[in-house]
Amino acid sequence: MSSARRAAAEAWAFRARVEQEAALRFDRLAEVVASFDPDSPVPAMMRRAADDERRHTELCARLAGRLGNPVVLDRDAAVAAIAPRSLDERKAALYEVVAACCITETESMATLTTLLASEQDPEVREVLHAISRDEVVHSRMGWAHLSRESVAAEVAFLGPLVPGMLAGTIDAGLFGAPPADEDPEGLLRLGVLSLSKKRAVFLGTLEQVVFPGLEKFGVDPEPGRRWLAHAAGLR
Repeated sequence: MSSARRAAAEAWAFRARVEQEAALRFDRLAEVVASFDPDSPVPAMMRRAADDERRHTELCARLAGRLGNPVVLDRDAAVAAIAPRSLDERKAALYEVVAACCITETESMATLTTLLASEQDPEVREVLHAISRDEVVHSRMGWAHLSRESVAAEVAFLGPLVPGMLAGTIDAGLFGAPPADEDPEGLLRLGVLSLSKKRAVFLGTLEQVVFPGLEKFGVDPEPGRRWLAHAAGLR
């Protein structure tokens, strides 16, 4: 098996598990948000997003298997809350929504857009298209919830917590050296960005979309920028 095919199989298997976790998280958050904001359109969006993520899970798992890495999903899986325990239920929900949607889903959409600008194997491209149609909506529902909360409650508490969200988002090796046998062109054909391109997309999405968006709704992006600069070795 080529290095690109092996790495892509691992990446798609990882994506399958991430999508499964996202489905469980959106199911839970839909109930929580509805409990304190019954008029919000966001819970219905989250329930649809959970269904999308279950479909994405199957697509990613199937592709990983065809690339040589069969995925065995835990049908009884549960996903833990990621918000600091010091936050009350409403603030904890906002933390999770911002982390999962405004950051993770926004970055995912940027990655998919970058991938779709190049050529992939037909089956891979079909999966990328199917996922990208949904991810843009998943990102928007995060910003919709933050917008509502910025009017109804205090959201500035999130500023110092953004570094924790970012730390939970990135791969451990994002700012490291690429594997010696990395094949950027081969990876791209199989729907995976090279490490340098993945890093560039991540940094660009934060600076051009995420940080300005947070600031627009009253969340100070500077703690996140400082953490990112340190993590990326820019300062």
